[in-house]
Parts: sequence; structure tokens; C-alpha cells
Amino acid sequence: MSRMFSEIIRSRTLTAPTAGGLAKTDPSQRTKIAVRGVDFWYGPKQALFNINLAMPERSVVAFIGPSGCGKSTLLRLINRMNDLVEGARLSGEITLDGQNIREGTVNTVDLRQRIGMVFQKSNPFPKSVYENVAFGPRVAGGAKAARLDYLVERSLKQAALWDEVKDRLHSSALALSGGQQQRLCIARALATDPEVLLMDEPASALDPKSTSKIEDLIFELKTQYTIVIVTHNMQQAARVSDTTAFFFEGKLIESGTTEQMFTKPTQKQTEDYITGRFG
Repeated sequence: MSRMFSEIIRSRTLTAPTAGGLAKTDPSQRTKIAVRGVDFWYGPKQALFNINLAMPERSVVAFIGPSGCGKSTLLRLINRMNDLVEGARLSGEITLDGQNIREGTVNTVDLRQRIGMVFQKSNPFPKSVYENVAFGPRVAGGAKAARLDYLVERSLKQAALWDEVKDRLHSSALALSGGQQQRLCIARALATDPEVLLMDEPASALDPKSTSKIEDLIFELKTQYTIVIVTHNMQQAARVSDTTAFFFEGKLIESGTTEQMFTKPTQKQTEDYITGRFG
């Protein structure tokens, strides 16, 4: 396996803070999200086949694989976004903290507050920076002004954006750079106090400097959140994730710790994809 990935993973391990900072992934961490026997169809077309995957709490899980292999489909199933697709059908079970997210007692609005989503293309609202972040808490419970001020500042700080926008909170979010807009979207997702962050190629449209900031942010946020990221960038997956799952043609080929997946995968198909022989 490529020496490059070994060096990326080793560098990440050596530079990560420990006590009082970033915690190393504990293999005994409890499962936050579990996918069991999931099959999924878009109308007559089956997109996922018997997916089984456990995602540990407070860690980063990367979904990798070629375009059209089911990565984003599974991501969207986790907060039931595919419920909005006409003709979509699912069998199997997805649980959050042990509860089936499709049970009749589960409110989808509440579920999406617990599971935030960040998309590939930044999509700030045509409102001020402040109103973008305050939008979710306002809709959720009509928070008072002082509470909103606190949530906006806290979320922007968590997204490593506060120092850059604190003097223009009431200016249009559309005036921010692409990288700033994506971090604003992360802040907006954080403002509703989620437990899980889903990220669908959050840095694919960004320049290297902005991508680095997003990756650093992901690495920091995992101390508080469970993060699931779809990425086509193998180096990015090696840098930020603790667990990696490789998908191909709607099937989960292999999953494991990122170190194992990138240095000693058990399936030749995984090795061929990671080393660029196909995909």
C-alpha cells in the first residue's frame, strides 16, 4: 500500500493534541448510528444492497467510493432526506442511539435537529450572517434575543469563523468567500445543537487553503459530535477520518479503521480503488 497514506496517518497521529484537546479514537466507543440490512430503491432501481455498518460516537466516519456507488444515498437516509423522493423505498433498519429512526414515534423535524446536514455546495440564505445562523433556533423554538446572540457567537466560534465575521454580522452572507460560506453553513447546522453532522463532500468546491480549514474544523468538532463525511479525496479521508467505509455499485465492500483501510485493506477491490487503479 502507498507509503503516502501511511505518512499522512502517522503525521495526523503525531500532531493531534491529547489531554484537553483532541481525543484519540477509542475502539470501545459506543455506536451512535447503526445501519442493519438496509436495501434502498429509487422507484424500480435498487441503489443500496444489504448495508450493515456501525458508526462510533464522537468520531469521523468517511464514505469513499466512485460516483454513483451509494455514498450520498446512505448519508441522506440517516436523516431521512430521501423521504422526500417520490417512489423511494427502504427495507432494513437505521438506528440513532438504538432507536429506529423510521418508527412512527420519531418526528422528522426533531430528527433533523439532532442530525445536521452540510451539502457539497455552500447554500447560505440570502440574509445576513447573523440571520443565517439564528434561523434554525428561531424556527425550533423562538429563542429570545439574548439566547440567539449567544447561539450565533458560539456556533460561529465552533465553525472557526467568528473572528472573520464578528464585525459584519448584519451584512449579507452572500458577500463572504466560498470557504467562509461553507463554514457559515456548518455554523448554521451547529446552532440547533445537533449530535451528528452529515457532510456531503463539504470541501470539493473549495481551494486548498479553505479545504485545509474545513479539515481542521472537522478534526476539532469530533470531540463533541459524530461526523459522517462523503469524500472522493483519498488523502482527505486519510487525514480526517477514524473509520472508513468503501462502497461500490451500491454495496459496502469493506469498512474498518482508517489506518487499516489505507494500509492493509482486506479486499483487493479496496486496495485498487485507494491506490487509483480504478474509480
